[in-house]
Amino acid sequence: MERKLNKEGFTADFRVTDGRLHTLDTDRDKSYGPNEVTIVDFYRFEGESNPDDMSILYALETTDGVRGTISSAYGTYGDTDALDFLKQVEDLGKNLDKKHR
Repeated sequence: MERKLNKEGFTADFRVTDGRLHTLDTDRDKSYGPNEVTIVDFYRFEGESNPDDMSILYALETTDGVRGTISSAYGTYGDTDALDFLKQVEDLGKNLDKKHR
């Protein structure tokens, strides 16, 4: 899935720190608030041994055109910072803009 997204220009890797989305690429050390991000698509994956071990890969685009991905686990190993940030993006109505397809 990541290979497909890379071909579509989703090449940046993101992380959430202090309520902002950051690029992991040192060339583009930028950060974005929830109002500067659109969730373009997402993909759910269940754990092989335990279906409760679910993770989601999000394809994101920022207002200045940076496209990339962030993954977030649910359950015991969940990244609450990332989940909270992505929930804020969804609450702003900035989700599922599937123009890339």
